[in-house]
Amino acid sequence: MTGTAPRKIAILGATGSIGGSTLDVIARHPERFRATVLTAQRNVDALVALCVTHRPELAVIADAALENQLTQRLRAAGVQCEVASGHDALTAAAASPLCDTVVAAIVGAAGLDSTLAAARAGKRLLLANKESIVMAGQLLLQALNEGGGELIPVDSEHNAIFQCLPGGRPDADKGGLDANGVRRLILTASGGPFRGRSRAELAGVTPDQACKHPKWVMGRKISVDSATLMNKGLEVIEAHHLFGAPVDRIDVLVHPQSLVHSLVEYVDGSVLAQLGNPDMRTAIAHALAWPERVDAGVSMLDLATSGALAFEAPDLGTFRCLTLAYQALRAGGDAPALLNAANEVAVEAFLAGSLSFLSIADVVESVLTELPPAAVVDVQTLVERDRLAREAARRVLCSAC
Repeated sequence: MTGTAPRKIAILGATGSIGGSTLDVIARHPERFRATVLTAQRNVDALVALCVTHRPELAVIADAALENQLTQRLRAAGVQCEVASGHDALTAAAASPLCDTVVAAIVGAAGLDSTLAAARAGKRLLLANKESIVMAGQLLLQALNEGGGELIPVDSEHNAIFQCLPGGRPDADKGGLDANGVRRLILTASGGPFRGRSRAELAGVTPDQACKHPKWVMGRKISVDSATLMNKGLEVIEAHHLFGAPVDRIDVLVHPQSLVHSLVEYVDGSVLAQLGNPDMRTAIAHALAWPERVDAGVSMLDLATSGALAFEAPDLGTFRCLTLAYQALRAGGDAPALLNAANEVAVEAFLAGSLSFLSIADVVESVLTELPPAAVVDVQTLVERDRLAREAARRVLCSAC
């Protein structure tokens, strides 16, 4: 990197946990990276604070009603940068010449358009928004081919697989996984806060209990997904698209220590694993610097003191969301998008206190039963199907009231 200009990084969802970890890594390597675009949904205070520290060239607030407030606050703080707002501004920022690398960390379906825009613009896309590839994996891969950019997964599990494969993501035109001698991809799951509990023991759990992850610090929505194992289900779908893996060659193992982040099994019997302390900065630093390595600020893993590493099969009867994700992937078409939409509505209701924890899977299953999968044609059709799935989920919630 000596003598080369720093990479210009756009962080979509800068005020979230992934955004914070990314900015921490960037701050450690000012000669390599610069945060040039920062975005947030509604948190003006947090976005202003980040702009004061990192001095981006563009700040975007997704809620257009807050643009004037953001402008005034930045001016008062002495920050001189361009300000924009709204959905279209987020999408434009992802494709802007102000950045060459985009960290897609907006939670949920809201991040789809900006992720696709970054791919079409040929950016280095660091994908942390798993819902985008779950909803529109085929469209995202097409956009990557059109733009000629590169995609590096930031989810710890998929980043681990990326590191365990020769050359990163397999090229489908050159034989894909088979050409690399890969038999199976194995995603690890911590098991969340409720590992080992029965359905009866989960009947009355609260949102705060579900959001208390034993290993990772995450937002509330993704924390609930981890507790239901839907997060792992979405990751199975993501792995299918990222690595061209058939559904029957993607397995899940519960690993409560969260030190082994994923494994790749080869036809010769070898199994390669990526290990590290549970800190997202490891995967983020790898993706930012790839194919080089940089200090992430993460403490080194001491296997001599870490204790035994345990693995077990997931309890698919209790944590039904993982089963539903496999079913949606096997059904094909836009079934994964329907799954994701229904889950977002159900999790929102659970966090609001109007749906029980165990009923999240019931809502998702009802929507998948009501709406048979259709072919993925374009973004507009997909967005409409996403809307129909959300409506169906809300009808299920109303019928249960």
